[in-house]
Amino acid sequence: MFQFIQKQNNNELELMTETKIDQQLKADHITVDDLPNEPKKDSFIIAKNKVFKEEDIHSLKNQTPRLQEDAKKIESDLKEPIQNTKTLAKDKYGDFLRNYVVDGQKYEFAKSEASKIYFFQKYKDKPIFYNDHAMIIVTLNEKDEIVSYTQTMLTDLKEMGENDKAKEQEIISAQKALENLFVKQELTPNTHIKEAQIGYATLVSLAESNKQVLTPTWNLKEKGKKDHFVNAIEGQVIKLGEEKEKYNGVNGNESAF
Repeated sequence: MFQFIQKQNNNELELMTETKIDQQLKADHITVDDLPNEPKKDSFIIAKNKVFKEEDIHSLKNQTPRLQEDAKKIESDLKEPIQNTKTLAKDKYGDFLRNYVVDGQKYEFAKSEASKIYFFQKYKDKPIFYNDHAMIIVTLNEKDEIVSYTQTMLTDLKEMGENDKAKEQEIISAQKALENLFVKQELTPNTHIKEAQIGYATLVSLAESNKQVLTPTWNLKEKGKKDHFVNAIEGQVIKLGEEKEKYNGVNGNESAF
């Protein structure tokens, strides 16, 4: 009986807290489009930083590719600029991804700003956010044409756990991620969240084994401004991609030991 009453009290307290946060969101004119109800479970991912081989770049046409950083990165200059990117929607980069990079079907458009375009690698159609080992960064000229790029890739991606049941972890909802951002004062008054997307971010980078562990992560996109990232299992706010225009291959959530 005591446990039942305690559980009931905890549920009522949680409901009161959620209601209070909803009221505070409204008071600050923080609005949001419909948030997804799924998924409710996801998995930690372990992956290896790909080491490219010379044969990987020999097949690349109309460019001058080279291997950098112990062959973990491809840098390439195109022989002729291609595609005026101002005329392209975000889903129209297929020609570039198919014909100019290694395994381009594994990447999706992420963001464009200034003279850069960012593509994130995907796992099961979910993006791996701002990971310096899983991204294509394109450089544009003054005509907004593609002139060069760098590419990194994760390989051998696997869900962690001894069996399917052990692999699945309960994750917080997109609504809960929004509330966590508000409680941590990451949202200013009059903010509008236009979209929430589930993906992955680096949890731990294991330098000695050349591997990393990825955690399910919510990306809440603020209209016209920044993206917000929340660990979908533990709930804490993650700082990713805050200096994209100065991106130097190190993301803000990585550690090595």
